[in-house]
Amino acid sequence: MDDAQPIPTPDVWPADVPVQAAWPTNTCFGCGRDNPDGFGLESYVSDDREALVATFDPEPTHAAGYPDFAYGGLLASLVDCHSIWTAMTARYASQERRLLSDPLRMYVTGELTTRYLAPTPLDEPIHLRAWVEGDVGPKTTVVCEAGPERGDATVEAEAVAVEMRDPPPLDAASDWTHFRRA
Repeated sequence: MDDAQPIPTPDVWPADVPVQAAWPTNTCFGCGRDNPDGFGLESYVSDDREALVATFDPEPTHAAGYPDFAYGGLLASLVDCHSIWTAMTARYASQERRLLSDPLRMYVTGELTTRYLAPTPLDEPIHLRAWVEGDVGPKTTVVCEAGPERGDATVEAEAVAVEMRDPPPLDAASDWTHFRRA
């Protein structure tokens, strides 16, 4: 992943607003703003506009058996959501369009390779940075690094984001009753 080169992301979304705000009815467990039980990941366009960045505050319940280290599944979930939003943001940027404007371009995870380099501590925020490697298109490769906010990456990942054909409208998820509580 050392050969990965970030590509610039033009102004498709305000840098001070999480990209997930473009889809307020999203029920994804990792990043859905409309899932009260989820992680609530918020990704922002980086200051250099070459990547998306996020910070996640882990809880003690996110432990990997040892109380001081993050569970690998948590890290993979965060990397997955962050990478997909990176691909979508880059796709809209490549078309010089505002994020999630019509015609809708949505991605799903086709492949996720995650390498755990060291334990990720739970006592400080986890920082994520993701960028596109190569071309943006129907299959887009995203590289993501995660780790303690003050320190080296403890996770390196590569995601192949696959563009959906004819994605359902964004508000379709709001009709899914399994997320509603009585």
